[in-house]
Amino acid sequence: MCFFCAGTYERMVAPYVVHAGCSLGAFAKTRQRVVPLAKGIVAEIGFGSGLNLPYYNAEQVERLIAIDPDEKMLSLARSKLPELMKVELLPARGECLPLESGAVDTVVVTYAFCTIPAPGCALAEIKRVLKPGGRLLFSEHGRSDRPFCGRMQDRFNSLWGQLAGGCNLNRSPVQLIEAAGFAVRNLQQDRFPLHLWPLGEHFIGEAEPRT
Repeated sequence: MCFFCAGTYERMVAPYVVHAGCSLGAFAKTRQRVVPLAKGIVAEIGFGSGLNLPYYNAEQVERLIAIDPDEKMLSLARSKLPELMKVELLPARGECLPLESGAVDTVVVTYAFCTIPAPGCALAEIKRVLKPGGRLLFSEHGRSDRPFCGRMQDRFNSLWGQLAGGCNLNRSPVQLIEAAGFAVRNLQQDRFPLHLWPLGEHFIGEAEPRT
């Protein structure tokens, strides 16, 4: 793509492509398994267009801080905000969270570690803002453990990123989380349906900072 076309695509088209792709049923099923577990003061990193909103339990969530660097995506979410839950939209990057240390009980990240430019930095920030005893809930896609699929993900990663808002096909989210000093609990790993094979595997679980 030329520079102008690429910039226009990223601003005007990619947000809708990402929203449509992440609205598919394969993603909704994992959101249903993860998001209702959030409690207390919750920060969602990579909030995007608000696709997790229907799955939060308003009786358990004191306040939801919805963080995303893309104001276009946040604008898509604004019309979906629930009346029964306090939601604050914050345009910010995961690598530099505008929150005090020890401010939140739960951090939710779904399909965002694939896109965050520096996921290790974002995880350090998540660790910083969690209260003692707080936890990270995650659902991510990542590199397949099937050799052929993994090689194809490596091969198409750059093109995919240009089309899908910077998404990486071949990151290993569990390794990233553990390398950042978290202990992963209740990990579940599932394969995507055949038509979504480029996304590799689902990785679903929770993590707590190691002491």
